[in-house]
Amino acid sequence: MPTEVILPKVDMDMATGQISRWFAEEGAQVKKGDVLFEIETDKAAMEIDAPASGVLRDVTGKEGVDIPVGAPVAWIYADGEAYGTKQDAAPVSPLATKHDVLSTAGSEAPPSALPGISPTRGEIGQSPSGARATPLARRLAREAGLILSAISGTGPHGRVVKADIDAAIAKGGAKAAPAAKAPAVAPEAPAASAPAVKAMSDDQVLKLFEQGSYELVPHDNMRKTIARRLVEAKTTIPHFYLTLDCELDALLSLRTQLNAAAPVKKTDKGEAPAYKLSVNDMVIKAMAMALKAVPDANASWTESAMVKHKHADVGVAVSIPGGLITPIIRHADEKTLSVISNEMKDLASRARSRKLKPEEYQGGTTAVSNLGMFGIKDFAAVINPPHATILAVGAGEERAVVKNGEVKIATVMSVTLSTDHRAVDGALGAELLVAFKKLIENPMGMLV
Repeated sequence: MPTEVILPKVDMDMATGQISRWFAEEGAQVKKGDVLFEIETDKAAMEIDAPASGVLRDVTGKEGVDIPVGAPVAWIYADGEAYGTKQDAAPVSPLATKHDVLSTAGSEAPPSALPGISPTRGEIGQSPSGARATPLARRLAREAGLILSAISGTGPHGRVVKADIDAAIAKGGAKAAPAAKAPAVAPEAPAASAPAVKAMSDDQVLKLFEQGSYELVPHDNMRKTIARRLVEAKTTIPHFYLTLDCELDALLSLRTQLNAAAPVKKTDKGEAPAYKLSVNDMVIKAMAMALKAVPDANASWTESAMVKHKHADVGVAVSIPGGLITPIIRHADEKTLSVISNEMKDLASRARSRKLKPEEYQGGTTAVSNLGMFGIKDFAAVINPPHATILAVGAGEERAVVKNGEVKIATVMSVTLSTDHRAVDGALGAELLVAFKKLIENPMGMLV
């Protein structure tokens, strides 16, 4: 039998992926371990190796098209193996459960789908096998009174998906026939709750603008994932915000001295300093050390327990075309400033070219988002689960400050800590932010 080549899951949030490039063509001879194609997920580009040696056939995975995880994209036939020997039935995605497998037997329409016979309540929103639709599609079908057996599925292996239900509702088809009148019962009193607020549909939004005055740009996977996670974060995490000002003059002076003392190393382009520290590098280090000084704030919330982390892994928001990603500096509290600086430059560079590995941007115990380079004075960032905190860093600017009754000029940076109030209370968050401020204003403590 030929070896099936599937679209693998390379990211824990990945439901679909796109093949950005094939490295082998239909009919090509490939060896096990050769790079077969490149997957573009919402966060990275990953090269996928051939699972076997042989001839590449039936390449169904098209470039630039969303493909469900686990779906076959090609087959590899062993040398000498007759072409066309693969099973006629489409393989089932590894994500499918035993209840999701489409039965090839009993494909006739159920009695309830025949003219003049009303479906039972259990048959509305069900398919002949009871499982050739996604759970969401089944629920939507039940709510709309649709019969799935009358709807053609466009999902993997013919499964009915949400888009098919939406299309059926729009056409007014696949409606269940009116059921026999049930005995009259006393109406149930309406719940005393406010009506649910629903987001505007695409059509409702577009009707607000003059036809031809806009251009529609479809969302890519990254933008969809960012939108989903932001909605999840803001609707499920009780955000609490704390802001204070940090004086930067001592830090800027130390940064200048450390950069001037950097040893010179030889590169392909000649000689260059071994490191060049930025303010953001020192912010990362200070945040990590503050978490170690206030360990109760180095936590993540779960419904069953508080996750207390033993290391401070700091994610750093990096803007990339079409969105952003948060690569992580692991054990940042234990690393020197020069190591953090060089590691951050490497991560940021590979993030922008979407070459990060999943383990380089998944997890972490906190995050830093810095918009100071744009001149932003202060802002509040959205927490990135499973983190319980995120630090928003503004621009350093000269301000008038009062010291010992005298007005003086100092370089001041405003920072805002967003906390998950379930895990980090106000006083605990304040303690963390004060520890951070102390390190920023006394930066020699980061060298010890």
